[in-house]
Parts: sequence; C-alpha cells; structure tokens
Amino acid sequence: MEISELMNPEVFVIQENQHVSQARNLMISHGISRVVVVDGNGAPVGMVTEKDLTKKLKGKGPRWKTRPLDKISIKRVMSSNPITASPDDNVQKVIELLIKNHIGSVPIVDEDGLAGIITKTDLMKIYTDKLRGKWKVSDLMTGDVITVNENHSIAHVISLMEDNRIGKMIVIRDNEPVGIITHEHISFAYIEDPETGVNVEKIYFIRNSEDGQSKKNFRVVSMMTAGDIMQNHMIKISLDEDAATAADMMIENDINGLAVVNGDVLVGVITKTDLIKGIQ
Repeated sequence: MEISELMNPEVFVIQENQHVSQARNLMISHGISRVVVVDGNGAPVGMVTEKDLTKKLKGKGPRWKTRPLDKISIKRVMSSNPITASPDDNVQKVIELLIKNHIGSVPIVDEDGLAGIITKTDLMKIYTDKLRGKWKVSDLMTGDVITVNENHSIAHVISLMEDNRIGKMIVIRDNEPVGIITHEHISFAYIEDPETGVNVEKIYFIRNSEDGQSKKNFRVVSMMTAGDIMQNHMIKISLDEDAATAADMMIENDINGLAVVNGDVLVGVITKTDLIKGIQ
C-alpha cells in the first residue's frame, strides 16, 4: 500500500518568520498537536509539536524563554530539517521512519512541494480495514508501565516523560489507573512573581469539563501535582480485546494510548506506536 492512500492532504502550516503564539493558537483552535513550518517557497523546514513546546519552553534558561509567546520566534522551538517521505513510498517504510526517529508524523513531499502529512492516527485505519482479528491487545501492549501517583510534582512527571521518551503518563491510585497526563494537555512557561521575585510556574492546561467541552485555563503556582492537571476520564481496555478495537477507541476518542487492565488492575499500556509495530 502506498502512503498516498492514507495521508491527509490537509496540512496546517506556519511561516518560519512567525511566532510561537501563532503555532499554539493553531493547535488549540483546530485541536491538532503539530504544525509544519515552511519557508517562503512553501517547502517544509521544521516541525513544531505540543511536545516541543512543553520541552523547550519549560524551566530556566536563556532570556528568550521569559518573553511572551508572541515574541518568541518559531525557529527557537521547532525541530529543524524534518524527515519527509514521498506519496509513492510504501507504508512499511514510513512506519520504520516513525519508530526509528521517535516521531509521530512525517510530512509528504512531491515534486511540487508539500503534498500532505501522515500520522500514526492515519495508520490506525489499517487495523479497521485489514487487521481486525489478527492481534490481541496483550500481543502488542507495553507491559512495563511507568506511572506516577496524584501527589507527584509536575516537574517529576515531565522529567520521567523526557527520560523515557514517552508522550503520556498514567496516574495511579492503589495500582488502579485514575488519570492520564499527556503533552497535548499541558505546556509550561516559567515566570517570575513580580512581588517576590521568586520563580513560579504559569501552567497552561486543557481540561475536559463535565459537558465534554475542552477549556483552556491557567494557574500561577509554586508547585502543582499530577492530580491537579490530570485528565480524570481514564479510558481503559482489557488485555484480551482485539487490537483493532484499541485502534478504533483511539481514533474515536482522539487519544494516543489506552491503559490496559486485567479486571481493575493496571497491567500495561497500548499506544499508537505499539499498534503500528503490528502492521506487517
């Protein structure tokens, strides 16, 4: 199967001379987690994801980090020289690129320039069409789950995510999953309290309210915990379920992973990365 059959021709882009705030606004208003940065000719020169914003804007560092987002050049946070593929490339080649480079998407470029983008979500459609009944969740899941509890600090959560190259953290209580934190739900900026001069965190986060609507909020605090910002609606799947059902649930709920349970006990996690490894 060629990648042209699965890629999304609609790509959200910003110019390389624009600012972080414009990328962030695009992500929030369109419910996306990445934008492609293009030069004056429309050629991709970078990629910015929620993960990039979380990682590169948090913590102390150069003075540019303390500027408002509309004053920070997108070039400071983007991943330059993005890996690209051709519409004629086969699916397996793109899967290998995603896994080998620990990335979630690949811009598709043809002789005319940027033609589309392929993401792990796009690849989930293969399960619905061709792989139903082939794998169980237990065949593909990751069993060694890194977790935190509700009282761990956000700094600890982010450190674990970076050290282990994972995009989500499951929050547990008595070994039962009760919430999840992802790069898509949180971005950080460190600011200074004007009265005390003490560094505090201004945390921007998106939470799903009871009416199902996502709302952007922020708090300025000296310390927040996992329990303060986790998404409480933890979607779970049994380890005996069909892996295609996991793919369907991820697409339907617009999420990147599921907690895998045996009864109520957390026994693993299955992500889009785990699932694409099963596409052969």
